[in-house]
Amino acid sequence: MVKSMTGYGLGFRNGEGISITVEIKTVNHRFCEQTVRMPKQYAILEDAVKKTIAEYIHRGRAEIFITIDGDNVKNQKMVVDWQLLDEYYRVLEEMRVRYGINQPVSIPELLQNKDCFKILDETINAAELEPLLLSAVVDAAANLSVMRQAEGRELKASISALLQNVGQVTDQLKVLAPKVAESYRDRLKEKLERYTSGLIDENRLLTEVAIFADKADISEELVRMYSHIHQFASIIDETGPVGRKLDFLLQEMNREANTIGAKGNAADLASVVVELKSLLEKIREQVQNIE
Repeated sequence: MVKSMTGYGLGFRNGEGISITVEIKTVNHRFCEQTVRMPKQYAILEDAVKKTIAEYIHRGRAEIFITIDGDNVKNQKMVVDWQLLDEYYRVLEEMRVRYGINQPVSIPELLQNKDCFKILDETINAAELEPLLLSAVVDAAANLSVMRQAEGRELKASISALLQNVGQVTDQLKVLAPKVAESYRDRLKEKLERYTSGLIDENRLLTEVAIFADKADISEELVRMYSHIHQFASIIDETGPVGRKLDFLLQEMNREANTIGAKGNAADLASVVVELKSLLEKIREQVQNIE
């Protein structure tokens, strides 16, 4: 099944005071690449997230955004450096006595010493969070896959129509191919008559035309082009990723089109080759979106 490499998927799960939202955005890429953005305290789960998504995505660049919220996600705890705070208190008391200050050391004064206090976040254990997180990831990946399949169906329909046009243009080249040598013979004969006052060596003329016809023969290229067209139509119906196969096959088809254009020294054939290249370029643009 043809799948597009672009898409979007959203997954959401709740459980025991925790809510998890997973967003996946994918774009074209030559290989499969994943970037995960999630709270750093749960980074240990990143590999599990990537492995889960890899079951749904085989090619393309994926950006995964994970948000974890809830009352049970984070608890804050104050840690006091009592040894350092004692030292602050001792110094303040010493200053009070030294300078005759009657006012005792107060709590607000001690709290101003920020070096003595740290706020730590106590988070839920990553292992406990993993099942809920991966469930949300599966939901997002499944929704993404549905979108990529829908766009893939449209791409396939468009490419199949263009491929049919490529076949029709190749048929035109097949019809025009024998006329290339005939056109060359007429042009050569006209030039010879102009410069030899009508005296033409027919044997020499036939020899020159035969040599040209051999050089301009595009029958092998046409056979290969037809073969590529049939292969392309077969591959696009396969299950699994087909983008790379189609991309390679298009390179071969372009190579045949260039060879035909170089060999076929005729205006009519050249214009058809230009049309053929234009169709192949349109297909290439579409294939760049296929997984």
